[in-house]
Amino acid sequence: MTKKIFIVDDDINITNLIAIYLEKEKYTVYEFNDSKEALDNFIKIVPDLLIIDIMMPDMDGFDLLKNIRKISDASVIMLSAKGETFDKVLALELGADDYIVKPYEMYELLARVKAILRRSKKVNSNENIIALPNLIINLSEYKVKYHNESIEMPKKEFELLVFLVENKNQVFTRDQLLSKIWSYDYLGGSRTVDVHIKRLREKFNCNDDLWEIKTIWGVGYKFEMK
Repeated sequence: MTKKIFIVDDDINITNLIAIYLEKEKYTVYEFNDSKEALDNFIKIVPDLLIIDIMMPDMDGFDLLKNIRKISDASVIMLSAKGETFDKVLALELGADDYIVKPYEMYELLARVKAILRRSKKVNSNENIIALPNLIINLSEYKVKYHNESIEMPKKEFELLVFLVENKNQVFTRDQLLSKIWSYDYLGGSRTVDVHIKRLREKFNCNDDLWEIKTIWGVGYKFEMK
């Protein structure tokens, strides 16, 4: 799957230049010249890596990084014309993965992007986070965030959601879901599946543009990515 990268810098010439080099490497690139716009789009797109300039109007790069770290462990490279140790240490303490001082060679930036994505791939293989557009599931903590809002969810609802998400675009009958989540000796019957699907849909408002828990009439359900 193509890696998605946000470039956040108030200088459009810089974002355009970085985008040209990244797109040559077959990354999917999103350019933002405003930190708030990048933050608003983060949960919808769920990028793998962000390249963030520190000196930004309204919300600077440090504040954007703080907000990102509240909802995600996505990789972050900070860019700055300031090379002081204090700024580097602050960026790393706030959760940045790397810090590059301007001016820099574009091929150095590319090398660091590739290195960080290689490391994150190894980490993510054991990671307990499922990140989809507008939806973040923490498997180890049994927590769900939808549009950056925490969603309270009983254990079986959570397990049903995780199973459908991990097997997205696959159709499952009620009996298959009953077997996977409750086991066949459960006395509640397949009606239990319908009730739990209904509750999940209510919590997600049933109107997400990017995915849905879909009924396949006469068969069962699936988590469909659009």
